[in-house]
Amino acid sequence: MIEPGHPRLSIVRQCELVSISRSSFYREPTAVSEATLRLMRLIDEQFLETRQAGPPLTAVYGSPLCPLTA
Repeated sequence: MIEPGHPRLSIVRQCELVSISRSSFYREPTAVSEATLRLMRLIDEQFLETRQAGPPLTAVYGSPLCPLTA
């Protein structure tokens, strides 16, 4: 997509043309930890079971305030 050695277009211009920031071009992706993936899965499961509760309940999921984790 972006050619660092392009003879006529700078990296800045190429990034502008494809609508990405220059920092996104240079950024190295990081691995997602197993703990993060597990937490994301738990939040998804809880949301699918209690959709009517919405984000406020999701924010306290896993805390002593949440009735689902009691």
